[in-house]
Amino acid sequence: MYFTEEHEFFRKSFQDFLKKEVVPYIDDWEASGTIDRSIWKKFGDMGYFGLATPEAYDGLDLDIFYTIIFIEELQKINSGGFAAAIWAHEYLAMTHLNKEANHEQKLKYLVPSVSGDMIGCLCITEPFGGSDVGGMRTTAVKEGDHYVINGSKTFITNGIYSDYLIVAAKTKPELGNKGISIFVMDRDVAGLSATKLDKLGWRASDTAELAFDNVKIPVENLMGEENMGFPYIMQHFALERLIMGVNAHARSEWALEYTIEYMKERTAFGQSISTFQALRHRIADLASEVEMSKTFNYVTAKRLGDGEYVVKEATMSKLLSTKIADTVATECVQFLGGYGYMEEYPLARNLRDSRLGPIGGGTSEILREIISKMVIEGVNYKPAT
Repeated sequence: MYFTEEHEFFRKSFQDFLKKEVVPYIDDWEASGTIDRSIWKKFGDMGYFGLATPEAYDGLDLDIFYTIIFIEELQKINSGGFAAAIWAHEYLAMTHLNKEANHEQKLKYLVPSVSGDMIGCLCITEPFGGSDVGGMRTTAVKEGDHYVINGSKTFITNGIYSDYLIVAAKTKPELGNKGISIFVMDRDVAGLSATKLDKLGWRASDTAELAFDNVKIPVENLMGEENMGFPYIMQHFALERLIMGVNAHARSEWALEYTIEYMKERTAFGQSISTFQALRHRIADLASEVEMSKTFNYVTAKRLGDGEYVVKEATMSKLLSTKIADTVATECVQFLGGYGYMEEYPLARNLRDSRLGPIGGGTSEILREIISKMVIEGVNYKPAT
C-alpha cells in the first residue's frame, strides 16, 4: 500500500550500507560517546542526507516513505544514539533550513549538510523550559546590523560536534511565544560554549548544554520572519513526533524479532520456551500492539506526505508508540531472564535507549495535554502561513 519496488530496493541498499559502514563500529562509538566524523561524509556521498531536500540544493526530493524506511532501518542497528545523531541532523536542523532559510543560507548551510560536510543541531529546549517552548528565556536583541544572543539550551543532540546551530530565541520577550525568532549560526562564534552531558542511554550521540554569552551574529542570520519562530517550530513538531513514533515501532519490531529467535533456541524443562503458553500469549499481545502502532504511523505519514497538518495524529503516534516500545523493551529483557540484564546481549542497551522515547521531543504528559485540548476543547492548531 505504501512501499513500491523502488522503496524496497532503497531499503535493501541502506541495510547493506549500515551493515558495512556502521554496525562494525557501533560498540566503539557507544563506549566513547563519539561518532567517527567520516561516517557523516559517507552518508552524504550516498545521498542519504538529501532524501527530503529539493534537487536545487543537491537533494533527491523523495516522498516521505523513503524517510520512513531510513528511520526504521536506523533503529534496527540497536543504537538509539547513533540513529538520533543522524536524524536530528537531517530532520531537525535541516528541516528548518529547507523550510525557513533563504537562498544564501541554503547555499552556505543546507548544501554542505546534504553532502555530509557540515553537521547541524537544533537548539530549542532550555534548562527552565523543556516542553514549554513559549517559556524559553534565551533572548536575541537587535543592535544595528547584529543580534546579540544571551541564554542557554540543553539536551541538544549534536550539540558538541555540530558545525552550525539552528537557535530559537526571543526577539520580543514581552510578546511571549509570539516574540520568538529562529537563527542560524556557526559553531565558532565568540561567546558560545558547550558542555557534554552524561546520559543513561543514547550513548553514541553527543548531547550538550549550550551557553550563549553576548553572542553576536549578523542580522542576515535570521531565518524566515522575525517573531514567527513559534509557529515555525510547531509546524515541524508533527514531523519530529511522527519520526519518534516510527523510531518506536521499528525498535519494538527489532526487539521482538531478536527475542523470539532467542526463545526458540532457549530450552527449559526439556522444551523450547517459545512453546510455553504464558510466554507465547505475552508475545502475541506485544506483537499486536506494535503492528497497530506501525499501521497508524504509516497512515499518518501518508497524510503528512500529502500535505495535511497532522499535528493531532503525530502527537498520538509519539504518545502511544513510545509507550508500547517501553513495554516491549521491558518485557523482552524479562523473556531473556538473566541474559537480558547482561550488556553483552543487545536488549540491555535497547531498554536504556527506549526510555528516552516518552521524554524527548515533548514529554508524554505534555502530549496528553495537547491531545486533550484538541479532542475535548476543540482546539484547532494551524500551520504557519
